[in-house]
Amino acid sequence: MNLKKQLTYFLLAVLIWLIPSVHALSQVKDRTITIHLRGVYESKISLLAMSGSRTFKPILEVPSVMDGGSTTLKVSKDQLPGEMVIRFDYKENATSTPYPSEKNIFIYQQDLELWVSPKYCNNGDSTWFQKGELENSTFVKFSKENGKQKEKLGLLQNFLMNYDDTGSKFYQQGIKEYEDRRMSYIDWLTSQEKQDKELFVSTLYNFQYIPQIAWKGTETERIKNLITHYFDGMDFKNPLLIKTAEINKWMDGYVNLYGQLSTTTALRDSLFPLAGKTAIEQAKKGDPLVYGWMVDYFYRGYESNAIDAGMKVLAPYLDDPNCLTTKRLEIERRLKGMETLVAGSKAPDISLKDTEGNLFELNQLNTDCKYILLMFWSAGCSHCMETVVAVYPWQQQAEVQQKVKVVAISLDETDTEIKAWEQKIKELSGWKHMRAEEGVRSKVASDYYVLATPVMVLLDAKTRTIVALPNTPEELKKALR
Repeated sequence: MNLKKQLTYFLLAVLIWLIPSVHALSQVKDRTITIHLRGVYESKISLLAMSGSRTFKPILEVPSVMDGGSTTLKVSKDQLPGEMVIRFDYKENATSTPYPSEKNIFIYQQDLELWVSPKYCNNGDSTWFQKGELENSTFVKFSKENGKQKEKLGLLQNFLMNYDDTGSKFYQQGIKEYEDRRMSYIDWLTSQEKQDKELFVSTLYNFQYIPQIAWKGTETERIKNLITHYFDGMDFKNPLLIKTAEINKWMDGYVNLYGQLSTTTALRDSLFPLAGKTAIEQAKKGDPLVYGWMVDYFYRGYESNAIDAGMKVLAPYLDDPNCLTTKRLEIERRLKGMETLVAGSKAPDISLKDTEGNLFELNQLNTDCKYILLMFWSAGCSHCMETVVAVYPWQQQAEVQQKVKVVAISLDETDTEIKAWEQKIKELSGWKHMRAEEGVRSKVASDYYVLATPVMVLLDAKTRTIVALPNTPEELKKALR
C-alpha cells in the first residue's frame, strides 16, 4: 500500500472516531468578551488559556485600557468551550508600577460582558457579568452549595480518621452515617449535572465525586481502595473533560495515591507504570480525545521523571490510531495543511525576534531581491546541515545574492542544539537569523505545517506568494532558472 493510501485510511479512521466529539462541539462559534475597566488608572489586559497546548500562555493581549474605557476580545471557536484567566496588570496612577490580578472565567455559548475593578476582580460587589450570563454565575452558585454539602462530609471523615476505638458500635454508626451522607451527596451531584447539562461548567461537577473509603482496613488498604474506586464517578465519554484545568489536578490526586504507596524508588518505578496503565485502560473506553489526553498526561510524567518502564507501557497506546494524542492530532492537522501550502498560495506572516533582539515581520520585510527563501532548519539535524552547507556558498555568489534573500528560522530547542546553532550562524553571515523558541511546536512551525526539518519555502518577494517548496538544493536552483 502506498503512503498516500495509508494516510487516507488513517484519516478516515480518525474521522470515524471523532464523530461523537465533533458532534458535541459542532455548534460552537467564535465568542467575544467585552471588558469595561474601572477603578484604576490603566491596565494591560491578557487572556490566558487554562487547558490545551497553550496552557498559562496569552491567547490575546491588549497593551492598555484606560479607566472608564472598554475593550473587546474575540475568542476563536478553536479555544471553546474554555476555562480561561483574564489577567490585569494595572496601574493605580500614571507613575505607579503595574500590579497583577487575575479572574478565572468560563466561556461557551454566550458572549460575555464584564464590568471589572482589577483591584477587586473576584469581589462580586465590584466586578460582575451582564444580566442573564449563565456559565460563571451558575458555577459560583454550584460552588457555594457544594462547599456546604462537602463540609458536613468532611467533619464525619475527620472523626472516622481519628477516632481511637474503631471496633465500637459508635464508630460503626459513624461509618453508616458517613456512607448515607456520601450517597446523598452523590445523588445531589447527579441532579446538578442533569440540571446544568447544557452548560460547560457541568463538566467540572464530575471531579467532585467522592469515592467510597474502606474504613475498616489499614491506611495502606484504604489507599488501595481509593485507587480502585477513583474513576467510579467519571464520564470518560465526555470530550469536554480535556477543556478543563481541573482534569490535571484530579489526575495529580490519583497519581499521588500511588506516591503514598511508593516507599522506595524501585517501588515507585513499578507502581507508577501500573497507575498509567490502569488509568489509560479506563479512558480508552471513552472518547478518543480523552483517551489521547490521558496518554499525553502520563507521557509527560514518565519523560520528566525518567521512568523507562512507564514509557514502555505507553508504546502500544502511542501506536493506536484511535488514541488521539496531541502529537497525533497535530500531525493530522499539518498533513491536511500541507495540501493548502502550495505554489501560488499566500505565505503566512512571520513575527519573531531576530538575533539582535529586534522584531522581524515577514510582511514588513523590504528587499530589492526578487525572491525570499525561508529556511526552517536545526543545527542538531545532520540533513539540515548538509542542506545549509550546500545552499550557503551558492547563495553567496553575487548574481544569486542579488536574487535571493535568505531568512533562516531555527527550530532548535535543547541547550546543546541552541549552542550549536549560535556557533553555526557565525559562519552564515548575510542571512537573516532567528529562532522559534518552541521549535516544531511554535506558531511559525504550525503555520507552515513543518513536521520535520529542513523545509525550504521560496517566496515571491513582492507578493509574498509561494513560488516553490524545494526538497533539495538542486530543486531550489532549478526553481530560479
